[in-house]
Amino acid sequence: MDGILPLWKERGMTSHDCVFKLRKILKTKKVGHTGTLDPEVDGVLPICIGKATKVVEFLTDTSKAYAGEITIGIATTTEDSQGEVIDQKPVLEPLSKDSIDEMMASMLGESIQIPPMYSAVKVNGKKLYEYARKGESVVRPERKIQVTAFQRTSEPEYHEDTQTMSWRFTVSCGKGTYIRTLAVDLGAKLGYPAFMSDLTRIKSGTFTEKDCLTLQQVADAMSAGEMDAHLKPIESVFADYAHFEIDETTWQKIKNGAVLANDDRFKDIEGPFVFVYQDKVVAMYEKHSNKPAFIKPRKMFLS
Repeated sequence: MDGILPLWKERGMTSHDCVFKLRKILKTKKVGHTGTLDPEVDGVLPICIGKATKVVEFLTDTSKAYAGEITIGIATTTEDSQGEVIDQKPVLEPLSKDSIDEMMASMLGESIQIPPMYSAVKVNGKKLYEYARKGESVVRPERKIQVTAFQRTSEPEYHEDTQTMSWRFTVSCGKGTYIRTLAVDLGAKLGYPAFMSDLTRIKSGTFTEKDCLTLQQVADAMSAGEMDAHLKPIESVFADYAHFEIDETTWQKIKNGAVLANDDRFKDIEGPFVFVYQDKVVAMYEKHSNKPAFIKPRKMFLS
């Protein structure tokens, strides 16, 4: 059994929980997820099965989209609804939609983000949440993020009893973006502590909710002998890459990991590209960093 399974991760489970259960359901150990989703976050989680585990890194690197809610007036330890309150500033007057939209628009493009303490980012071999749980502080590494869309999708709602304000949003972003931190940073721009009060991943790479199965649906499909019909081919991961069909002569060179001449087909391509032999993606190549006249293999998918 080989392919990509777009899974709809339900709330209350870690990504590792999903992998553990799928190994039992599918009766195979070769199962890997493509980037963690927090337990309280549901949504699209592509799972690689069998030979498709070779492409986990490329699915991890794809863009993501989320739908969620931000609440201003309160900050928490975890930057979401699961943490303890650590800061409060009453919202005495509701903010205007224009001021909210303006600040959200200002966060588009490339920026620097510092990941939350309660995250799996590693510093000196330990995950940040391990430091946080012990009450230890550590310098967190900055990272570049890319936000391509960030929009309010509901009317802002003022909560008079808690003197807070919340609204729904959607966001599209590159890899490594913490939406919790994006919510906190937006609150700071608006002059208030804030936290992410709800989140669902609605897209990962090319996969959306309509492509997904729940764990129960996977179990049902497995029992009915219909699982293969729900797996996406490994080639689907490379839909956005430049493709080049190769002949038998070139195939003999590529399967041995040969460095090839950088001819006119590749000179205008930015980033890696893939070679296809007999309708199968067999290798990913990129321009040679030290020898501009050549291209070199980055990843092989021969089997």
